[in-house]
Amino acid sequence: MKKILCIVFALLLISAAAFAEGLTTGGWKPADSPAITEENKALFEKGTEKLLGVDYTPVAFLGSQIVAGTNYCFLAQAKPVIPDAQPSFKLVFLYEKLDGTVEVLSIVDFDFGALCEY
Repeated sequence: MKKILCIVFALLLISAAAFAEGLTTGGWKPADSPAITEENKALFEKGTEKLLGVDYTPVAFLGSQIVAGTNYCFLAQAKPVIPDAQPSFKLVFLYEKLDGTVEVLSIVDFDFGALCEY
């Protein structure tokens, strides 16, 4: 239940940012649904396939931003590929160029505990 509440909270944060920007060109558009579809799973894998040392698994699609191409934000589970490594959560920002290539813009720590303390 805490996991769902945290995902909803993350979506609200992106929604607030999009609202503050007035959803103009370049503003973030929250995802209609956080569900990972085959399409955005393929996009995520295309963008992260060259990353080494950590396995990233998309958990939720949070939103997109139209630029000269498209930026995407995913909540992902990150697990280092070493024995007994503990998974963590990250915000993974991807950029899909107009030619269809996808690259990682940034990967940011996401601390569920800090958001879900009450």
